[in-house]
Amino acid sequence: MLLNILLLIIGFILLIKGADAFVDGASSTAQNFKVSKMLIGLTIIAFGTSAPELAVSISALASGSTDMLLGNVIGSCILNILLILGIAALIHPIKIRSNTVKKELPLCMLISTLLAVLFLDMSLGDGAPNQISRADGIVVILFFLVFLYYLITLAKQKKEENKKEKPKYGLGRSMLFIALGLAGIIIGSEMVVQNASSIATEIGMSERVIALTVIAFGTSLPELVTTIVASRKGEQDLVVGNIIGSNIFNICIVLGVPVAIFGAVTPASFQMIDIVMLVASSALLFIFAVSTRRINRIEGALMIALFATYYTYIILA
Repeated sequence: MLLNILLLIIGFILLIKGADAFVDGASSTAQNFKVSKMLIGLTIIAFGTSAPELAVSISALASGSTDMLLGNVIGSCILNILLILGIAALIHPIKIRSNTVKKELPLCMLISTLLAVLFLDMSLGDGAPNQISRADGIVVILFFLVFLYYLITLAKQKKEENKKEKPKYGLGRSMLFIALGLAGIIIGSEMVVQNASSIATEIGMSERVIALTVIAFGTSLPELVTTIVASRKGEQDLVVGNIIGSNIFNICIVLGVPVAIFGAVTPASFQMIDIVMLVASSALLFIFAVSTRRINRIEGALMIALFATYYTYIILA
Protein backbone atom coordinates (compact mmCIF):
# COMPACT_ATOMS: atom_id res chain seq x y z
CA MET A 1 0.00 0.00 0.00
CA LEU A 2 2.94 2.35 0.62
CA LEU A 3 3.91 2.09 -3.06
CA ASN A 4 0.31 2.93 -4.03
CA ILE A 5 0.40 6.03 -1.82
CA LEU A 6 3.73 7.16 -3.33
CA LEU A 7 2.46 6.71 -6.89
CA LEU A 8 -0.74 8.52 -5.89
CA ILE A 9 1.30 11.57 -4.81
CA ILE A 10 3.35 11.50 -8.03
CA GLY A 11 0.10 11.35 -10.02
CA PHE A 12 -1.22 14.45 -8.26
CA ILE A 13 1.99 16.34 -9.03
CA LEU A 14 1.70 15.46 -12.73
CA LEU A 15 -1.92 16.57 -12.70
CA ILE A 16 -1.20 19.96 -11.18
CA LYS A 17 1.78 20.77 -13.40
CA GLY A 18 -0.05 19.48 -16.48
CA ALA A 19 -3.15 21.57 -15.73
CA ASP A 20 -1.07 24.71 -15.35
CA ALA A 21 0.51 24.25 -18.80
CA PHE A 22 -2.85 23.15 -20.30
CA VAL A 23 -4.72 26.29 -19.17
CA ASP A 24 -1.97 28.64 -20.35
CA GLY A 25 -1.82 26.88 -23.71
CA ALA A 26 -5.61 26.87 -24.18
CA SER A 27 -5.99 30.55 -23.27
CA SER A 28 -3.17 31.54 -25.60
CA THR A 29 -4.63 29.38 -28.39
CA ALA A 30 -7.95 31.25 -28.14
CA GLN A 31 -6.07 34.54 -28.47
CA ASN A 32 -4.08 33.27 -31.46
CA PHE A 33 -7.20 32.10 -33.29
CA LYS A 34 -9.17 35.16 -32.08
CA VAL A 35 -12.09 33.02 -30.88
CA SER A 36 -13.90 33.15 -27.54
CA LYS A 37 -12.35 31.45 -24.54
CA MET A 38 -15.79 29.95 -23.83
CA LEU A 39 -15.53 28.05 -27.13
CA ILE A 40 -12.07 26.77 -26.16
CA GLY A 41 -13.43 25.75 -22.76
CA LEU A 42 -16.38 23.91 -24.32
CA THR A 43 -14.14 22.03 -26.77
CA ILE A 44 -10.39 21.61 -26.27
CA ILE A 45 -10.44 21.78 -22.48
CA ALA A 46 -13.74 19.96 -21.91
CA PHE A 47 -13.03 17.09 -24.30
CA GLY A 48 -9.40 16.84 -23.26
CA THR A 49 -10.13 16.64 -19.55
CA SER A 50 -12.89 14.07 -20.21
CA ALA A 51 -10.45 11.65 -21.89
CA PRO A 52 -9.86 9.68 -18.65
CA GLU A 53 -13.63 9.14 -18.19
CA LEU A 54 -13.93 7.79 -21.74
CA ALA A 55 -11.01 5.40 -21.29
CA VAL A 56 -12.34 4.13 -17.95
CA SER A 57 -15.89 3.67 -19.34
CA ILE A 58 -14.83 1.68 -22.41
CA SER A 59 -12.57 -0.51 -20.27
CA ALA A 60 -15.28 -1.01 -17.63
CA LEU A 61 -18.02 -2.01 -20.07
CA ALA A 62 -15.68 -4.25 -22.07
CA SER A 63 -15.00 -6.16 -18.84
CA GLY A 64 -18.71 -6.27 -17.91
CA SER A 65 -18.54 -3.75 -15.04
CA THR A 66 -21.76 -1.78 -15.64
CA ASP A 67 -21.80 -0.16 -12.20
CA MET A 68 -18.31 1.19 -12.85
CA LEU A 69 -19.48 2.72 -16.15
CA LEU A 70 -22.56 4.44 -14.75
CA GLY A 71 -20.85 5.46 -11.52
CA ASN A 72 -18.05 7.02 -13.53
CA VAL A 73 -20.44 9.11 -15.66
CA ILE A 74 -23.07 10.04 -13.07
CA GLY A 75 -20.56 10.61 -10.29
CA SER A 76 -18.33 12.75 -12.51
CA CYS A 77 -21.22 14.97 -13.65
CA ILE A 78 -22.41 15.57 -10.07
CA LEU A 79 -18.87 16.18 -8.88
CA ASN A 80 -18.12 18.58 -11.75
CA ILE A 81 -20.97 20.90 -10.82
CA LEU A 82 -21.30 20.67 -7.05
CA LEU A 83 -17.68 20.25 -6.00
CA ILE A 84 -15.57 21.70 -8.81
CA LEU A 85 -17.70 24.76 -9.59
CA GLY A 86 -18.33 25.18 -5.87
CA ILE A 87 -14.58 25.31 -5.17
CA ALA A 88 -14.02 27.65 -8.12
CA ALA A 89 -16.72 30.01 -6.80
CA LEU A 90 -15.07 30.04 -3.38
CA ILE A 91 -11.76 31.02 -4.99
CA HIS A 92 -13.35 33.72 -7.14
CA PRO A 93 -17.08 34.43 -7.77
CA ILE A 94 -17.95 33.17 -11.25
CA LYS A 95 -19.60 35.49 -13.78
CA ILE A 96 -21.98 33.71 -16.15
CA ARG A 97 -22.47 35.17 -19.62
CA SER A 98 -26.01 35.80 -20.85
CA ASN A 99 -25.46 33.47 -23.80
CA THR A 100 -24.45 30.68 -21.40
CA VAL A 101 -27.64 31.11 -19.37
CA LYS A 102 -29.83 31.11 -22.49
CA LYS A 103 -28.18 28.29 -24.47
CA GLU A 104 -25.39 26.25 -22.89
CA LEU A 105 -26.81 25.69 -19.40
CA PRO A 106 -30.31 24.71 -20.65
CA LEU A 107 -28.70 22.25 -23.07
CA CYS A 108 -26.64 20.75 -20.24
CA MET A 109 -29.75 20.43 -18.04
CA LEU A 110 -31.75 18.94 -20.92
CA ILE A 111 -29.15 16.24 -21.58
CA SER A 112 -28.91 15.40 -17.85
CA THR A 113 -32.71 15.07 -17.69
CA LEU A 114 -32.67 12.97 -20.86
CA LEU A 115 -30.27 10.49 -19.23
CA ALA A 116 -32.56 10.26 -16.18
CA VAL A 117 -35.59 9.55 -18.42
CA LEU A 118 -33.70 6.92 -20.44
CA PHE A 119 -32.41 5.36 -17.24
CA LEU A 120 -35.88 5.06 -15.69
CA ASP A 121 -38.07 4.48 -18.77
CA MET A 122 -38.44 0.71 -18.27
CA SER A 123 -39.30 0.79 -14.58
CA LEU A 124 -41.71 3.70 -15.11
CA GLY A 125 -43.39 1.85 -17.96
CA ASP A 126 -43.87 -1.73 -16.85
CA GLY A 127 -41.87 -2.29 -13.70
CA ALA A 128 -38.94 -3.92 -15.50
CA PRO A 129 -35.39 -3.29 -14.25
CA ASN A 130 -33.82 0.02 -15.22
CA GLN A 131 -31.63 -0.27 -18.30
CA ILE A 132 -29.63 1.86 -20.72
CA SER A 133 -30.17 0.21 -24.12
CA ARG A 134 -28.12 0.47 -27.31
CA ALA A 135 -30.92 2.67 -28.74
CA ASP A 136 -30.59 4.96 -25.71
CA GLY A 137 -26.87 5.21 -26.38
CA ILE A 138 -27.54 6.24 -29.97
CA VAL A 139 -30.08 8.84 -28.80
CA VAL A 140 -27.58 10.61 -26.52
CA ILE A 141 -24.95 10.51 -29.29
CA LEU A 142 -27.45 12.27 -31.58
CA PHE A 143 -27.90 14.94 -28.92
CA PHE A 144 -24.14 15.39 -28.95
CA LEU A 145 -24.37 16.13 -32.68
CA VAL A 146 -26.78 18.94 -31.80
CA PHE A 147 -24.18 20.25 -29.35
CA LEU A 148 -21.51 20.07 -32.06
CA TYR A 149 -23.76 22.05 -34.41
CA TYR A 150 -24.10 24.71 -31.71
CA LEU A 151 -20.31 24.82 -31.32
CA ILE A 152 -19.91 25.33 -35.07
CA THR A 153 -22.35 28.26 -35.01
CA LEU A 154 -20.51 29.68 -31.99
CA ALA A 155 -17.20 29.48 -33.85
CA LYS A 156 -18.69 31.34 -36.83
CA GLN A 157 -19.98 34.22 -34.74
CA LYS A 158 -18.26 37.59 -34.65
CA LYS A 159 -14.90 37.44 -32.90
CA GLU A 160 -15.08 38.52 -29.30
CA GLU A 161 -13.12 40.98 -27.23
CA ASN A 162 -10.00 38.83 -27.08
CA LYS A 163 -9.25 39.78 -30.67
CA LYS A 164 -7.60 42.82 -29.06
CA GLU A 165 -5.55 40.69 -26.66
CA LYS A 166 -1.98 39.89 -27.51
CA PRO A 167 -1.34 36.12 -27.26
CA LYS A 168 0.89 35.12 -24.37
CA TYR A 169 2.64 32.58 -26.62
CA GLY A 170 2.87 31.93 -30.35
CA LEU A 171 0.52 29.34 -31.85
CA GLY A 172 3.18 26.61 -32.00
CA ARG A 173 4.20 27.04 -28.37
CA SER A 174 0.56 27.28 -27.29
CA MET A 175 -0.28 23.96 -28.97
CA LEU A 176 2.83 22.38 -27.44
CA PHE A 177 1.70 23.52 -23.98
CA ILE A 178 -1.73 21.99 -24.63
CA ALA A 179 -0.23 18.67 -25.74
CA LEU A 180 2.27 18.42 -22.87
CA GLY A 181 -0.26 19.64 -20.32
CA LEU A 182 -2.91 17.17 -21.49
CA ALA A 183 -0.36 14.33 -21.41
CA GLY A 184 0.53 15.22 -17.82
CA ILE A 185 -3.17 15.40 -16.89
CA ILE A 186 -4.04 12.03 -18.44
CA ILE A 187 -1.00 10.16 -17.11
CA GLY A 188 -1.39 11.74 -13.68
CA SER A 189 -5.11 10.97 -13.46
CA GLU A 190 -4.50 7.36 -14.56
CA MET A 191 -1.93 6.95 -11.80
CA VAL A 192 -4.31 8.46 -9.26
CA VAL A 193 -7.29 6.30 -10.31
CA GLN A 194 -5.36 3.02 -10.39
CA ASN A 195 -3.65 3.52 -7.04
CA ALA A 196 -6.67 5.03 -5.29
CA SER A 197 -8.78 2.08 -6.50
CA SER A 198 -6.21 -0.37 -5.18
CA ILE A 199 -6.22 1.34 -1.79
CA ALA A 200 -10.06 1.47 -1.71
CA THR A 201 -10.33 -2.23 -2.61
CA GLU A 202 -7.88 -3.16 0.14
CA ILE A 203 -9.99 -1.40 2.76
CA GLY A 204 -13.17 -3.17 1.56
CA MET A 205 -15.23 -0.57 -0.36
CA SER A 206 -17.98 -1.84 -2.72
CA GLU A 207 -17.80 -1.40 -6.51
CA ARG A 208 -20.67 1.14 -6.55
CA VAL A 209 -19.08 3.25 -3.83
CA ILE A 210 -15.66 3.02 -5.50
CA ALA A 211 -17.23 4.03 -8.84
CA LEU A 212 -19.17 6.99 -7.41
CA THR A 213 -16.29 8.21 -5.25
CA VAL A 214 -12.76 7.08 -6.10
CA ILE A 215 -13.24 6.57 -9.86
CA ALA A 216 -15.56 9.57 -10.34
CA PHE A 217 -13.26 11.79 -8.31
CA GLY A 218 -10.14 10.41 -9.95
CA THR A 219 -11.37 10.80 -13.52
CA SER A 220 -12.70 14.28 -12.65
CA LEU A 221 -9.31 15.37 -11.34
CA PRO A 222 -8.41 16.88 -14.75
CA GLU A 223 -11.53 19.09 -14.57
CA LEU A 224 -10.92 19.87 -10.89
CA VAL A 225 -7.28 20.87 -11.22
CA THR A 226 -7.81 22.67 -14.54
CA THR A 227 -10.78 24.59 -13.11
CA ILE A 228 -8.90 25.64 -9.98
CA VAL A 229 -5.90 26.78 -12.03
CA ALA A 230 -8.13 28.64 -14.51
CA SER A 231 -10.08 30.28 -11.69
CA ARG A 232 -6.91 31.50 -9.99
CA LYS A 233 -5.74 32.92 -13.33
CA GLY A 234 -9.07 34.73 -13.80
CA GLU A 235 -10.04 32.65 -16.86
CA GLN A 236 -13.72 32.35 -15.94
CA ASP A 237 -14.99 31.45 -19.41
CA LEU A 238 -12.59 28.51 -19.41
CA VAL A 239 -13.96 27.46 -15.99
CA VAL A 240 -17.62 27.48 -17.03
CA GLY A 241 -17.01 26.08 -20.51
CA ASN A 242 -14.91 23.24 -19.09
CA ILE A 243 -17.65 22.05 -16.72
CA ILE A 244 -20.59 22.39 -19.14
CA GLY A 245 -18.68 20.80 -22.02
CA SER A 246 -17.34 18.00 -19.81
CA ASN A 247 -20.80 17.04 -18.52
CA ILE A 248 -22.29 16.99 -22.01
CA PHE A 249 -19.33 14.96 -23.30
CA ASN A 250 -19.58 12.55 -20.32
CA ILE A 251 -23.24 11.73 -20.91
CA CYS A 252 -23.30 11.74 -24.70
CA ILE A 253 -19.90 10.21 -25.52
CA VAL A 254 -18.42 8.63 -22.37
CA LEU A 255 -21.71 6.78 -21.76
CA GLY A 256 -23.29 6.79 -25.21
CA VAL A 257 -20.39 5.41 -27.27
CA PRO A 258 -19.56 2.34 -25.08
CA VAL A 259 -23.27 1.45 -24.80
CA ALA A 260 -23.78 1.86 -28.56
CA ILE A 261 -20.76 -0.40 -29.16
CA PHE A 262 -21.21 -3.08 -26.49
CA GLY A 263 -24.98 -3.07 -26.03
CA ALA A 264 -27.42 -2.48 -23.16
CA VAL A 265 -26.32 -2.11 -19.56
CA THR A 266 -28.45 -3.01 -16.54
CA PRO A 267 -27.09 -1.45 -13.36
CA ALA A 268 -27.12 -3.80 -10.42
CA SER A 269 -26.93 -1.47 -7.45
CA PHE A 270 -27.72 2.09 -8.51
CA GLN A 271 -30.34 3.96 -6.52
CA MET A 272 -32.86 6.68 -7.36
CA ILE A 273 -30.86 9.18 -5.27
CA ASP A 274 -27.99 8.99 -7.78
CA ILE A 275 -30.21 10.00 -10.71
CA VAL A 276 -32.04 12.65 -8.67
CA MET A 277 -28.74 14.27 -7.70
CA LEU A 278 -27.60 14.28 -11.35
CA VAL A 279 -30.64 16.31 -12.45
CA ALA A 280 -30.78 18.41 -9.27
CA SER A 281 -27.17 19.55 -9.60
CA SER A 282 -27.75 20.79 -13.16
CA ALA A 283 -31.00 22.49 -12.12
CA LEU A 284 -29.29 24.16 -9.14
CA LEU A 285 -26.52 25.53 -11.34
CA PHE A 286 -29.12 26.90 -13.77
CA ILE A 287 -31.11 28.55 -10.94
CA PHE A 288 -28.02 30.24 -9.50
CA ALA A 289 -26.94 31.43 -12.96
CA VAL A 290 -30.37 32.80 -13.94
CA SER A 291 -30.93 34.69 -10.69
CA THR A 292 -27.80 36.88 -10.66
CA ARG A 293 -25.72 35.87 -13.75
CA ARG A 294 -23.02 34.73 -11.35
CA ILE A 295 -22.17 32.11 -8.75
CA ASN A 296 -21.04 33.82 -5.56
CA ARG A 297 -19.10 32.38 -2.65
CA ILE A 298 -22.22 31.61 -0.59
CA GLU A 299 -23.76 29.67 -3.48
CA GLY A 300 -20.43 27.89 -4.01
CA ALA A 301 -20.41 26.89 -0.34
CA LEU A 302 -24.00 25.60 -0.63
CA MET A 303 -23.03 23.47 -3.63
CA ILE A 304 -20.10 21.98 -1.73
CA ALA A 305 -22.32 21.32 1.32
CA LEU A 306 -24.87 19.49 -0.88
CA PHE A 307 -22.07 17.46 -2.44
CA ALA A 308 -20.71 16.53 1.00
CA THR A 309 -24.19 15.51 2.21
CA TYR A 310 -24.81 13.30 -0.82
CA TYR A 311 -21.44 11.58 -0.65
CA THR A 312 -21.73 11.04 3.10
CA TYR A 313 -25.07 9.33 2.45
CA ILE A 314 -23.83 6.98 -0.30
CA ILE A 315 -20.75 6.00 1.69
CA LEU A 316 -22.68 5.30 4.91
CA ALA A 317 -25.81 3.81 3.27
